[in-house]
Amino acid sequence: METGTLFGWAFGDPAREDDDTYIAGLEKEALENARETAEAKGVAVVNGSDVFTSLSANDSLVELDHAPGKLVVRCTVHVEGPGAGKLHAEGPMNG
Repeated sequence: METGTLFGWAFGDPAREDDDTYIAGLEKEALENARETAEAKGVAVVNGSDVFTSLSANDSLVELDHAPGKLVVRCTVHVEGPGAGKLHAEGPMNG
């Protein structure tokens, strides 16, 4: 079966980046965003493949001026299904 990768995103308040419960909620939101993107592309998220990265304007060299709230939680997932091999999470985009 073909496999690929996708990103999901959530945006939050950088003042709460040390609040584990808050970050867990953003991770859940980012995973749900990845699932919705996968569904829209006709593929499915591979359970347990989720990996999270948090970026904050306070501690990142990444330009976050256009990110709502300036705290970004990215969820990278593996997907499978027809056409999944053409999906690659690269840079900030799903390509």
